[in-house]
Amino acid sequence: MEYVEIARAESVRGELVLRERRDEAATSVLELRTNGVFIMDSAETTSEVALAVAALELVDDPRDVLVGGLGLGFTLQAVLTDPRVERCSVVEIEQALVDWMRDGTVPHGRTLLADARANVVVADVSLALAEAREASYDLVLLDVDNGPGYLVHDDNAALYDVPFLALTRRIIRSGGAVAIWSAAESTTLESTLREVYGNVEPMTYDVDLQGREETYWLYVARVDPENRAR
Repeated sequence: MEYVEIARAESVRGELVLRERRDEAATSVLELRTNGVFIMDSAETTSEVALAVAALELVDDPRDVLVGGLGLGFTLQAVLTDPRVERCSVVEIEQALVDWMRDGTVPHGRTLLADARANVVVADVSLALAEAREASYDLVLLDVDNGPGYLVHDDNAALYDVPFLALTRRIIRSGGAVAIWSAAESTTLESTLREVYGNVEPMTYDVDLQGREETYWLYVARVDPENRAR
C-alpha cells in the first residue's frame, strides 16, 4: 500500500491531513485524518450515506437540513439527492477542509458545493446551533467525529451531553429528527437522547473497512408533533 500526501493544514485543534491511498491494483482512495486519527475515506462511504438516507426516510417533509461535519462531503451529497430537500446547511469547524472542497483538492468538492441548495458555514457546531432560530430545521445530522467513544477532539464530548442535545431539539420542527453517527455502540448516548427527546432508535450498519469487518451505529430521535413542547 502506498500513501501520498495531498494536503496538510494546522489549526488550533491540531493537524489535518488529506492523503491518497494506492493499492497494488492502482486503485486510488482519498483518506482524511486528524491528528493521526482516521476520520474517513472515499472507499467506504456506506455509513455517511446511511446517516442521511435513514434519517430522511423518517421525516415526511425535510425541506431544511443541517449537517454537522463536512468530511469529504458524502453525507451532504446523499442529502442533496433527495428532491424534497430545499436547503442543506453544513457546519464545519475546519476552514482548510472547506477550502479543499471548494478549490478541487477534493475532486468532487467543487461540483457538490456548487449546488444552490448547499450552504457551508465554518463554525463550531455548538455555537451555530445556539444561534439558530427555534424550530428552523426539519432534520439535524451529526457526524463530527467517530462518536462518543472515539473522540477526534476532547471538546467534542460535550456534543453527546444533555445541553447540546437540547439545542438540537430546540431547532428541530415538529415531525423532524436528529441522527447521530457513532463508530461503536453507546448505551450512554442512547439513554441521553431518550432523556432529551423521549425516544431513540438505534440502527446498525455492517461495513468493510480496508478488509476489516466493522459495525457502525446510527442513533435517531424524533420530535413528535404532539410532544413538541416537551
